[in-house]
Amino acid sequence: MRSRLAPALVAPALVLGAALPATAAEPRPDTAGATAPASPSAQDIVDALPKSVYTGALIRRDGVGATMGPVVPDAYFRIGSTTKIFTQTVVLQLVAERRIGLDTPVRAYLPTLVPAMYERVTVGRLLDHTSGFPRPARTPGPDDGAGWWLRSVTPTGLLSASFAAAADRSETPPEPGSVQQYNGLNAFALGLIVEKVTGHSFTHELRHRIIRPLGLRHTSLPAADDPTIPSPHARVYVDGDEVTEQSPYPWAEGGMISTAADLDRFLTALFRGRLLPPAQQKLVFAVPHASSATTNTSCADGKACFSIGGLMRYKLPNGQSVWGKTGSRPGWDNGFFATRDLGHRVVYSLNPTGADSGITYIQRILIASLMD
Repeated sequence: MRSRLAPALVAPALVLGAALPATAAEPRPDTAGATAPASPSAQDIVDALPKSVYTGALIRRDGVGATMGPVVPDAYFRIGSTTKIFTQTVVLQLVAERRIGLDTPVRAYLPTLVPAMYERVTVGRLLDHTSGFPRPARTPGPDDGAGWWLRSVTPTGLLSASFAAAADRSETPPEPGSVQQYNGLNAFALGLIVEKVTGHSFTHELRHRIIRPLGLRHTSLPAADDPTIPSPHARVYVDGDEVTEQSPYPWAEGGMISTAADLDRFLTALFRGRLLPPAQQKLVFAVPHASSATTNTSCADGKACFSIGGLMRYKLPNGQSVWGKTGSRPGWDNGFFATRDLGHRVVYSLNPTGADSGITYIQRILIASLMD
């Protein structure tokens, strides 16, 4: 699932315009000693969103929520690729237990799925998106609106189809570790490795390791044949057609459903080191020394921005880095971000009309929510 932020993270488009309230800033010489403006509240940020771009919105800033349109604060939503952070946290827990090795080749776990030409790709390269795996393949059949994901495709089937399609194109993968290319295929492989080493379903491990210990009572990974979403939830549309109940986005890559409060709790626990021991906690924020395939990721200036823990490093206009993840499904644009010290954090779920890409507004939400 591609990121919902623009290829350049720090650009003139990021300047906070009149559409959102001003954030606190260093006083100018002629206003030295004046009281800095208060940071905008979640309600301020929601109220500034254009209704021509969003039919509904939910923003939770520093634990306080606000909504726009027919959305309630405890609404459920499909979190899309934000699922990857849950997946990678489970993998890092298994690394801590020495059941998965960061430097172990992926083929050691999935020998019949991963071709020999990828024999030097390690688990660590899956985690930081420098595996060089091919893009997920489109497979024949009716598209369900998720692009390359079809109802009949299994995780193993998608990997097999993707490697076969790359072979048909005579693709030569980049050197493992050299280029960061945000790629959902990595998450499918990670989910399959979790199942291989534990002997349990990925869903079981997710519940056992994260959902139940944190008390995330409104978070789940639906079965592949379950298109429903719990109530309350927004009704979402694409091109005039309702897509609220849709075939779930795939599994360990982007299939989860949650709420803003649950995601806030997960984000806080992850940043505070409640889910991982110290050695693996450092990896949550460790970004590889690699170039970025900027046409495929949200990394700026040709530099990698996704960490081994799966978090995106996003630079605010004041130079401060914040960390989080975006995720989208037809009808939903979601994400969560926070400062490293959790001084500020934000969870958002937006329901786009399709009249605008919405990327600029997502960037503005982050700036307004996370800058002092």
